[in-house]
Amino acid sequence: MTYLDAMVAAARLDVQARRLARPLAELAWCQEPQRASFEQALREPQMSLIAEFKRRSPSAGAIGESELADTISAYELGGASAISVLTDFTHFQGSLDDLVNAAAITRLPLLRKDFIVDDYQIVEARQTGASAVLLIVAALASSELNHLYDYASETGLDVLVEVHTDHELDAALDIGAPMVGINSRNLHDLTVDLETSIRLARLVPDGVVRVAESGIKTSTDVRRLEDCGFDAILVGESLLRSPDPAAACRILMQPA
Repeated sequence: MTYLDAMVAAARLDVQARRLARPLAELAWCQEPQRASFEQALREPQMSLIAEFKRRSPSAGAIGESELADTISAYELGGASAISVLTDFTHFQGSLDDLVNAAAITRLPLLRKDFIVDDYQIVEARQTGASAVLLIVAALASSELNHLYDYASETGLDVLVEVHTDHELDAALDIGAPMVGINSRNLHDLTVDLETSIRLARLVPDGVVRVAESGIKTSTDVRRLEDCGFDAILVGESLLRSPDPAAACRILMQPA
């Protein structure tokens, strides 16, 4: 079993347990004013930064002792265009409470980053103030990808569709995804190769937002990705390990 297989299996078990504890019909829509569009935040002329909050990862282990409130505020101060909140508990020690608390701190668009495998998680995301959800092509059957994409769109959420291979990119484009996240990390073995993102970016049609994920550490990386047509980057670990995340955001995004 690969890392991705284990993470998706755990996500399916977790959502089943939550459904039993609180049926879907009992979840209420978030009544707060609609948050700014995640997609529109990434369609600015300049490269956009999606700054991520997570507590740990399978590849890096625990990531510092950052307080969510301080980190989210620092990201906003540092010029982030949107915030990604990792809500998976089993492998990342995240929770929906992290998303709720982030929504109370910032008006920036919020991405619920998780292994989304069920309608229930999409309703949870909408309920807790997310602007968008992540769908990972490698984690879903074709029918699941189509259904979850349509369901999320119907609820008013934007969808970032994550790919790592040519075949997965074709699947994302086939459903009409307006935003494609190209992950340099192979989720089956957790290896990272930035060249993967650079190669696949050239295959994405004009008009589709390109988001680079994983392996981004320096402003040189950012400029290289921008030159290859990326509209946005998603970065977490290097910002979270910085003693000054706001300054780290500004340094990462500084012009050449």
